[in-house]
Amino acid sequence: MIAGSDIVGQAQTGSGKTGAYGIPLVERLDPQAATLQGLVLTPTRELALQVADDLRALGRERGHKIVALYGGQPIERQLAELARRPNIAVATPGRLLDHLQRGTASIGRVDTVVLDEADRMLDMGFLPDVSRILGRTPRARQTALFSATMPAEIRAIAAQHMRAPLWVAIQTAAPTVETVDQFYVEVAEEDKVAALRRLLQDEPIHSGLVFRRTRHRADRLARAFAKSRQAAVIHGGMREGARLRALRDFESRRVRLLIATNVASRGLDLADVSHVVNYDIPEDIDTYIHRIGRTARAGRPGTAITFVSQYDLEAFDQLRRAIGQALRRHPLNLYDSPRPRR
Repeated sequence: MIAGSDIVGQAQTGSGKTGAYGIPLVERLDPQAATLQGLVLTPTRELALQVADDLRALGRERGHKIVALYGGQPIERQLAELARRPNIAVATPGRLLDHLQRGTASIGRVDTVVLDEADRMLDMGFLPDVSRILGRTPRARQTALFSATMPAEIRAIAAQHMRAPLWVAIQTAAPTVETVDQFYVEVAEEDKVAALRRLLQDEPIHSGLVFRRTRHRADRLARAFAKSRQAAVIHGGMREGARLRALRDFESRRVRLLIATNVASRGLDLADVSHVVNYDIPEDIDTYIHRIGRTARAGRPGTAITFVSQYDLEAFDQLRRAIGQALRRHPLNLYDSPRPRR
């Protein structure tokens, strides 16, 4: 990237992608130029905030000015930051398009564009917006695309918008899975809350990420732990302030559990997650890998526990075929009942 090449990087979340593109950004761009030169597109506001903080740290000595543009924040605050002529913008696609339509931001002189967590942007339906944004940047720009997986739609974006990119694959999904101690717990659907309480008693869970499939289910589980104040909740239906509060409470260990939908399974840089609990079994192996990749990072130990109810047998069979013997029955043996029958 420092040499100016277009790059496609495939690596799991937490492997250092922000530094991989952030250092070249602050080295290549001119902090004295009063124009927007660098643009990083991210799928979520949480990731935009984290990337902006990282870039501020990397670019502080050179005097770079970084702005984060995302939905859920009053636009007036962002207008004030844009008026200070930042060098680098970290933005979600929808909010950036809003600024472009208002004429409050210009990307006509951007030198480098980074697409971060491109597969997550695909999942959230942002690729048409990404293409519109790229169409308003100079054709001679440098483009870098980072993604944990490379489905056909992401490869098509690379073919359409990049110039002879170098492809760098740092890590496949399998090594990430192998670094996590993986267990399953057979439990009736109606007993899952009790099972989670038992895990909190018997497991050294100092920071557990608990996944539910929907916002409604995440909120319902959070209410079950409201009295004990052991859990916070985060999902796409919450206001920005509430989401940031939940993240701060979790990172500061004021709560032991962060109950989340898949919005938190990619992109968020949660530094030290000891456990991932799949309260609702993942829909597919790719989702499973991304969820459990939130733990056992940077050489730390990590544990993933998947609840298997009477409604999950087909999905569980697929998971066991994919993971094999690495997926073991939990040693706590919470429930001695035989495996639920079809």
